[in-house]
Amino acid sequence: MTQKLAGSLHGERAGRTHPVQWVVKSFLDFVGAGILIVFLSPLFVLVGVLVVLVSGWPIIYRRRVIGMIGEFDAFKFRTMRQDADKILASDPVLKAEFEKNFKLKKDPRLTHWGSFLRRSSLDELPQLFNVMRGQMSLVGPRMVTPAELEKYGKYKELRRTVKPGITGYWQVHGRQEVCYDERVRMDMYYIQNWSLLMDLKILIKTPLKVLRKEGAY
Repeated sequence: MTQKLAGSLHGERAGRTHPVQWVVKSFLDFVGAGILIVFLSPLFVLVGVLVVLVSGWPIIYRRRVIGMIGEFDAFKFRTMRQDADKILASDPVLKAEFEKNFKLKKDPRLTHWGSFLRRSSLDELPQLFNVMRGQMSLVGPRMVTPAELEKYGKYKELRRTVKPGITGYWQVHGRQEVCYDERVRMDMYYIQNWSLLMDLKILIKTPLKVLRKEGAY
């Protein structure tokens, strides 16, 4: 996998030569997100009520991330305690671990309900509204914060040529079990080898990965 990814990092982005496919992708994003929002609306209400009952307001956490034309707020169901930032700032070891991979395997900031939402990926559902707003795609590289973008080094600008996705190549090929450098290589592989068929394969694999909770924490 690593050799295959590394070998593709110097190629041109294949998807750029197929503009019609990108138009189709945008159309499918909008229609697909709309259908899912309607179909899953009872689940949105249930999760939202439980978030309030367990840890109060707000229901939605806004994560500031990088998009194609600037920053935007990616929506997630809130999974952390109200004092999450203070917990991280007061523990140097915890903070160092977070700054390495921007993820904590045993995160003390999570509520019990929030931990379940993370493992089941239900916390990601509000990002369907980001897709409807044209900020995200159903499939794409994992969203990153401005600080995380620095880890992409010379690939920073290439990373910004596509919308981040709710699911993607990284999510179905390792997720949290791979190091950040490997995640960067996976994102670049996706961008430079993109096709509608690749998106379809990722969408098919995603439900099984979610149900198995592989690499989720």
